[in-house]
Amino acid sequence: MKKILLAGATGYLGCHIAEKLIQISCDVRVIVRSPNKLAEKGIEVEDIFQAELTQPETIKSCCNGIDTVISTVGITRQKDGLTYLDVDYQANLNLLNEARESGVRKFIYVSVLNGEKLRHLKICDAKEMFVEQLEKSGLEYCVIRPNGFFSDMAEFYAMAQKGSIYLFGSGEHKINPIHGEDLAVVCVNAIHNTDRVINVGGPDTLTYNEISAIAFETAGTKPKITHIPDWVRKTVLGFLRTFTSSKFYGPVEFFLTVTAIDMTAPEYGTHRLRDHFAGLRQEYP
Repeated sequence: MKKILLAGATGYLGCHIAEKLIQISCDVRVIVRSPNKLAEKGIEVEDIFQAELTQPETIKSCCNGIDTVISTVGITRQKDGLTYLDVDYQANLNLLNEARESGVRKFIYVSVLNGEKLRHLKICDAKEMFVEQLEKSGLEYCVIRPNGFFSDMAEFYAMAQKGSIYLFGSGEHKINPIHGEDLAVVCVNAIHNTDRVINVGGPDTLTYNEISAIAFETAGTKPKITHIPDWVRKTVLGFLRTFTSSKFYGPVEFFLTVTAIDMTAPEYGTHRLRDHFAGLRQEYP
């Protein structure tokens, strides 16, 4: 396997990809803002390129000798004065431009399931703007579209511990979130396969009511689910868009939107949500 550049190595998914690449003895370079964070995450990589992807002058030559770029770069919450356009779009575009100049063969980008249908959400629009640039870049590429991480489900367990879970609508919309370790395998396998788009989720497709039931069972608390009418969700969205900044409402807007639709993808992996919740119980008894 030729040399791989991983961008976003200190994030939830990036850590799992880095571990997988190291596990298979891959020649890997990581590009990070703070090398100290690699040590904090327990990631041991010799080839570290320190740079800020939003500043193109700092990433010159980062792709020299690289065969494939894997980028998980993106932000959930806008911070440090940076927006989704700054990071999800422009930072990835800066890296793509550098990849093209250095003769990189392939660029793998992790986006989100149904992102092309959710462009009214600022975070999805920024990601899809980059996908458009990637598709016409002339490089081999793969866009990986997961439907949600196990880490995103932690809030359900936290609510169950407190004794009540609140769901918008009937709670019958479905999702099959995926563990970062399983998704990392998909990303690494994409280095050599020819798929241009991979929609992927975890092995268990569940309704939000079923996820809540598992959370209560694991937490050992009496189930209490409150179903909030969907018109309340729409009213909250309208209020947030009108009276708050995108920095605040962006993550809330995304969450309230995707929980009101089915977010199911082809099932993959071995990690089960029930086991993840059990791990949370051990970590936060």
